Amino acid sequence: MNAPLKFRPHHFLCALGFQGKGYSESFTENMHAIVVDQLRAEGGDERQIQTVGMTDDICGPCPKRRGRLCSNQPKIKALDRSHAAALQLSANEVLTWGEAKARIKKHVPVGSLKQVCAGCQWLEYGMCEAALTALHETP
Repeated sequence: MNAPLKFRPHHFLCALGFQGKGYSESFTENMHAIVVDQLRAEGGDERQIQTVGMTDDICGPCPKRRGRLCSNQPKIKALDRSHAAALQLSANEVLTWGEAKARIKKHVPVGSLKQVCAGCQWLEYGMCEAALTALHETP
């Protein structure tokens, strides 16, 4: 069994909304390897994810990464707090991607990303809202 992926709290919704875009080519390739090749692949709902408070598996090649922190650390910390509260995530919690999606569906209604994701530069593109809407439409 693979070790759990490590995600900051806000990356659960980022993974849900990922559409092949990112901060750099290497960041996008890494995000694709995690989201498309693992979480969205057959059996992906069983993939375990552990919440962490610093940089994670998605952050690895990010050009904004500064060691275990981000060059936008205050904004990222606020996003993590907001997402952890919305998804009722605790530090070092381990859950599957399927459990994470169920939690998103239960606790993050369509139209709420303006509040939950306030300050995120990707919000304006609508990818996450589209993915959230699609999640809510699945039985």
